[in-house]
Amino acid sequence: MEANNSPFKIILGSSSVARRKILAEMGYEFTLMTADIDEKSIRTEKPEELVMAIAEAKADAIISKLHATDRQEKDVKPTLLVAADTVVVYEDTIREKPSNEEEARQFIKGYSGRHAATVSSVLVTNLKTGIRKGGCDKVEIFFHDIPDHIVDNLIEEGMVLNVAGGLIIEHPLILPYVKQVVGTTDSVMGLPKALTERLIKEAL
Repeated sequence: MEANNSPFKIILGSSSVARRKILAEMGYEFTLMTADIDEKSIRTEKPEELVMAIAEAKADAIISKLHATDRQEKDVKPTLLVAADTVVVYEDTIREKPSNEEEARQFIKGYSGRHAATVSSVLVTNLKTGIRKGGCDKVEIFFHDIPDHIVDNLIEEGMVLNVAGGLIIEHPLILPYVKQVVGTTDSVMGLPKALTERLIKEAL
């Protein structure tokens, strides 16, 4: 979809490479903005509430930034801000990005032969009308036993330190040990396509 032919503009409020890739796969052109918020200061019991609260905080921070720089759209086209967040839920415990290599190791070893879930939120704000639409998507992931050397290699490579729960199911090292995914990979990666598409339509 050409940005100039599109009836609306999109800002993706995320620094996630995976989310960028998914939104581009969906055929959208977009600009990027990131929110500087302290995610750890936002706490709730339920994963669905947490990812929604964080997505809202990201969106609010970006909107304040837009107001501060006066980058408000003088345009006739509406601009949609897409914010998102993902956590991993393992044995009823919410897992965010591992704080260090030791925690990442503990996370990944815990998945071996067991299962975890991801809960992702998407929040679309129409900056022209102020309409805000949000929703969540949950995916269950079942694992075979993961050998120690695979865990070591993943940690040495370092990518697992930047994702919720240290979980990257599409990674070539971990892929052979994923037994079953109940849901979509794009949701695990942080931007469920079907939900995002629906919320974009609703926000317009």
